[in-house]
Amino acid sequence: MASSSYASDSQNCHRWKYHVFLSFRGDDTCKTFTSHLYEGLKNRGIFTFQDDKRLEKGDSIPEELLKAIEESQVALVIFSKNYATSSWCLNELVKIMECKEVKKQIVIPVFYDVDPSEVRHQIKSFAEAFSKHESRYKDDGDGMQMVQGWRTALSAAANLSGWNVPGRIVSECIRELVDDVSSKLCKTSSSYLQDIVGIEHHEEATLAALSHKPRVID
Repeated sequence: MASSSYASDSQNCHRWKYHVFLSFRGDDTCKTFTSHLYEGLKNRGIFTFQDDKRLEKGDSIPEELLKAIEESQVALVIFSKNYATSSWCLNELVKIMECKEVKKQIVIPVFYDVDPSEVRHQIKSFAEAFSKHESRYKDDGDGMQMVQGWRTALSAAANLSGWNVPGRIVSECIRELVDDVSSKLCKTSSSYLQDIVGIEHHEEATLAALSHKPRVID
């Protein structure tokens, strides 16, 4: 029975190409929180997809990015003040929430410089962003349906158990978040992480450097 269970776990692990997919607003966090988080994940041997070369000039997401979302076991969604201004990010989130339902992907929201209620109810900066989206698509039925889909995805994601960054020491928050992600990876991934030589040393060096920056400010 035990061997059968292990075989099943192994098969489930093999369907994931990436451990983690990072969804974030580049202008807000790419050079700050997201880059530190990516390093923390990498130093723990967690294979992470980060599209740091994105241009976000259009609304449609490239097929390769959609595939990367589908092939990631965990999606970390970093909500920031300008996340909802990007149609790219919002379409990305819709795809992530679809994968949560269809592929049982694990979705973890991270609230960087916003409160969960702002995301859940689309208020403050999110209200401003949606006012512009709705103005843009007011005469487009399909467009307004897409906007409603964005709202639904935001509300659903904000209702999930996640992490609040404001007011916390960033290095501690990242350490705990990386631990949380590691604990959620399938058995094959976990054993793989434990076999990597020097992981703890690299992680400590990264977090030691971050500890000199108690607050991250855009």
